[in-house]
Amino acid sequence: MKTLVQFLEGNVAKYGDNPYMWEKRDGKFQPTSYNEIRELIHQFGAGLHLLGIKKGDRMALLAEGRTLWVVAEMGMFFNGAIDVPLSIQLNEPEDLTFRLKHSESKMIVVSESQAKKLDPIKKFLPDLEKVILLDPKEKYEKDEIFIGDIMEKGKKFLVEKPGEFQKIYESVQPDDVANICYTSGTTADPKGIMLTHRNYTSNTEQALSVTTIPSDWVMFLFLPWDHSFAHTSGIFTMMSVGASLAALEMGKTGFETRKNIFKNIQEIKPQLMFSVPTIAKNFRSNIESGVRAKGKLTWSLFSAGLNIAYRYNGIGIDKGKGFNFLLKPLYALFDALVFSKVRNALGGNMQFFIGGGALLDIELQKFFYAIGVPMYQGYGLTEASPMLSINSPERHKLGASGVIPEEITIKIADSEGNQLPTGEKGEILVRGENVMKGYWKNETATTETLADGWLHSGDMGYVDADGFLYVLGRYKSLLIADDGEKYSPEGIEEAFTDQSEIIEQCLLHNNQNPYTIALVYPNREALLRQLKSKGLTADSREGIEAAIELIDNEIREYRSKGKFGDMFPQRWIPTTIGILGEGFTVENKMMNPSLKVVRPKVEENNSGLFEFLYTSESKNVKNERNIESMRKVLEG
Repeated sequence: MKTLVQFLEGNVAKYGDNPYMWEKRDGKFQPTSYNEIRELIHQFGAGLHLLGIKKGDRMALLAEGRTLWVVAEMGMFFNGAIDVPLSIQLNEPEDLTFRLKHSESKMIVVSESQAKKLDPIKKFLPDLEKVILLDPKEKYEKDEIFIGDIMEKGKKFLVEKPGEFQKIYESVQPDDVANICYTSGTTADPKGIMLTHRNYTSNTEQALSVTTIPSDWVMFLFLPWDHSFAHTSGIFTMMSVGASLAALEMGKTGFETRKNIFKNIQEIKPQLMFSVPTIAKNFRSNIESGVRAKGKLTWSLFSAGLNIAYRYNGIGIDKGKGFNFLLKPLYALFDALVFSKVRNALGGNMQFFIGGGALLDIELQKFFYAIGVPMYQGYGLTEASPMLSINSPERHKLGASGVIPEEITIKIADSEGNQLPTGEKGEILVRGENVMKGYWKNETATTETLADGWLHSGDMGYVDADGFLYVLGRYKSLLIADDGEKYSPEGIEEAFTDQSEIIEQCLLHNNQNPYTIALVYPNREALLRQLKSKGLTADSREGIEAAIELIDNEIREYRSKGKFGDMFPQRWIPTTIGILGEGFTVENKMMNPSLKVVRPKVEENNSGLFEFLYTSESKNVKNERNIESMRKVLEG
């Protein structure tokens, strides 16, 4: 199967009666089968044809994940049209305007909660002819139409002219563009990544060559559906094996929607999820809070069990090897007494979940592995549709980004493009059917990124002797010392946040400076808990200074005489730290919609703090700037 049209038709023929989508309707999750979703896709696709949509036309999709999201996108594909999926976290009018105008989108499919974003920008979009609403309303503007009305007309057309629509969708070719996915645009105008039908179907095949998903599994897909990660790893992978997806129940506010993640897990009881480090940390925090709430004995048992599990599991590839096999009965006992109950917080059926979006700290992976719900690191790029390497139950190594499917070629290269030996660090270059067609209306960027027949990732990494890929971070985010030596900061930052309950976020900085500095945003609840245990209050100068000292002590553990003193080269451990009164969020633009920190934005907004941290006054960690910021944090 080469096109997504053939892909859907073939899988519906095999799994027609299986549930494909689970969605909350009338207070409970209800299924839509493969046969039913095909019928809806045909109706919408035929309706789009009647509206004048032709092969190559661009249509945007701005909505939360649901059954009609898949129907809308696949309906476009069946017409040979190109979907421009947009993040629901795009809140600035100029961000939406750029993408819709640059893609020359002819129509947009939009949910009720997102539609209001279009009102102030329609006048800047001369190509936009129609707004297709996923949700009905009492009165429609002249350019608006309800998806149900389109499908009714499409249904009639399919009865009257059954062969005509089939001719349209059978004309779609593997090299036709399916999506234009826009980058986050953190340093320049966003680039539109053109992913073809074959890019997606090949990447789905590649993923399933190194992992197995049973057809009776349910995946809870609560991450944004616009990203290629959700497309390949979720929508298409589950479709390929006859398994099903469950959509997150939307709340009236973003906060309510986030709360629904944990509620829906209990209702759906999925076998599989995808996550990003930020959400995984929340899962861990909730689990630990729940265990603590059951008393000191339960917490002591839990902690003892973790220590046994860490020793027995190792890094996965060496699980139970050597004398550690003697720990198996003890680990099984703790699993029965403690971890089996803890897993109920994740629904009780969870087999594993995949972490993407950013590097996962190995300590976070070890925690989930210990409680019996492994969190496997993967690596990918939107330009590669996106998966390039995968850890899976069949073969995994904690700390690594996984094994590379045979159908994908990865080369670790020096600055001249020459291949480096196994174990040496360089830029990750990629070849395969999953590599993008190019950037929409940007030949210069296409030529640079696809130079010499390779996709240049811009990421630094290496492949070890066991064939596992290790990704070390972006070249552009490297720490650069005053003597020119370079180092990737992500591993240190992740260690700080994952091994400390009081450090919520951290960003290291060194741009040819005498030493490295760190910006730290504390975890308020954890700090308040520790202050209370010391008999201190958060509204006193003594309490505020003690909170700063607690943060400083955590960082000091990575210096030469500390508990983690041998983890990283000492020159990259921060000499001074600046406490932040506000964390990095999508709302303040310090994070992009994929929940990655936007370093240029952080550096721009904190330029004054950076300058201060290279003064002698900043060497006193209890300086007035840190005291004021910590006061703001503790006041909440």
